[in-house]
Amino acid sequence: MRIRMLVSHSRRYSSRPTGAQSAEASSSYEIPLSLEEQELRDALFRKRKTDWKRRQGGQSFLDNLIVNIRAGAGGDGCAAFHREKFKPYGPPSGGNGGRGGDVYIQPTPHLTTLSSVSRRIRGEPGGNGQGTWQNGRNGAPLVIKVPLGTVVRELARDDPRRAKDEWEAEQEAYEGLEKEERRKKWRERRWVHYPQYEDDNVERSAFKEAEWELYKAEREIRMQRRQRAADPIFLDLDKIEDTEKHIDAPLGQPRTNHLGHLIASGGVGGYGNPHFLSATNRSPKFATRGYDGERITLSLELKLLADVGLVGMPNAGKSTLLRALTGGRAKSEIASYAFTTLNPVVGVVRVSEDGSFVGGGVEEMVHEETSVEEERDRELMESGAYADVRTRNQLRLDNGDDGASIVETFRFTIADNPGLISQASENVGLGHSFLRSMERSLALAYVVDLSGPAPWDEINVLREELEKYKPGMSKQARMVIANKADLLGGDGNADEVQAARKKLERLEEYVRTNLVVDGRVLDVIPTSGKYSQNLRAIVQTMRRYIEEARATSISGNDS
Repeated sequence: MRIRMLVSHSRRYSSRPTGAQSAEASSSYEIPLSLEEQELRDALFRKRKTDWKRRQGGQSFLDNLIVNIRAGAGGDGCAAFHREKFKPYGPPSGGNGGRGGDVYIQPTPHLTTLSSVSRRIRGEPGGNGQGTWQNGRNGAPLVIKVPLGTVVRELARDDPRRAKDEWEAEQEAYEGLEKEERRKKWRERRWVHYPQYEDDNVERSAFKEAEWELYKAEREIRMQRRQRAADPIFLDLDKIEDTEKHIDAPLGQPRTNHLGHLIASGGVGGYGNPHFLSATNRSPKFATRGYDGERITLSLELKLLADVGLVGMPNAGKSTLLRALTGGRAKSEIASYAFTTLNPVVGVVRVSEDGSFVGGGVEEMVHEETSVEEERDRELMESGAYADVRTRNQLRLDNGDDGASIVETFRFTIADNPGLISQASENVGLGHSFLRSMERSLALAYVVDLSGPAPWDEINVLREELEKYKPGMSKQARMVIANKADLLGGDGNADEVQAARKKLERLEEYVRTNLVVDGRVLDVIPTSGKYSQNLRAIVQTMRRYIEEARATSISGNDS
């Protein structure tokens, strides 16, 4: 009620008096707010912003998307004849149609969400051929940029979400037609006739022979497309492709620009009428049209690449802990209600040689308060206009504005994700969105609320949901962070401090008894993210886990 009264006062007295009443009105209408009232008002505004994000349906962050893709259609060939002075009947001079643009997919580290990817993607069509032997231009390739960690799957033919491919769509257009009508429509889609010669062409033996050759070539294309559909696309875009020129490459060889992985080939362009010139047909008056590009339906699934993932129930203090570990630069939502964090946020921790650390820039940040200019730049970046532009935090680090003078010797990333609840493996709450983002972390850290009645029960729920979602996933857990352990420092009532220490001892006993993975007992580290207590122990422990995981990964790749 007090918060509502504050908001009503601010609305009622926000109008500005004019003239001589200005000074009197300002002195009589202004209501000074105490520090507590200002904090309540700020909390209300933060809650309203988070509620607004909920109502958007997750549009600010997207980690699962179905995309319908069509490569560019080939251009039509041209049926024309050369004409110049004193040569009224020149040779056939129609150009070929250009090839349709291919569609590629490329991972980039400068994107953090799939919201910049359109659900319907169309490649650039090839240009039509023209007279005087002018071939149509080829369509420019289209590159779809997605975040690192995106898994690309082509939907199976029996999946109801899959759109029809180019041949199925054409066959659907012939349904319900008689044989002659179907043949006529097929010819309209395949042939270009010189003006007023269509009826004459279909009666000529040269045209019938060319039509038979086209049919055989088209049957071969259909067989190749069917073979490719039998081996659907599956890509795991977890690293940037190496585009550097090979050291043994010949001198003067131009450097090719890597476009990514080809997922849909453009349609073949049509032939101009010179293609059908023969000894028996000296004046071909027909050309072919271009073919449609490939049509595929892809499932894009984003799995964040973070070294350490924080696993915890709602309001366990994961966002507060992430802010403390990253020096306050990881701006995830913090409030006193459940599901404050709706989208994954990944922050960077930079460690010096002596063990001290400072938070780095946010590598992957989903939502942030921005100015008008920053919001415009963000929209341009997500639309793909300049998706490779460096982020503001990366520019700060390049300019030396990192707020610390330490010499960095080690760096790792920590992911804060939406809270996990019971039945999250059945997609209750924010379950699947949370679990997808945790699947690729090198190590997981359970974050429990030590001030709660039974933090060991929270660990049991977290472990069970991880195992239900993916068997063996709970083995990635390396430590238990007992957050909100403020009373262990001795500040407070003696009975409360003693109760907190007994609760910590019981938690450690539970971990030693029940959380043994491959003969290894998980570490239990009490901390307070709010007051930045015992953070160095967390950073050093995480660093040890990550070094071991990276060394194991390198040795596995070498073998």
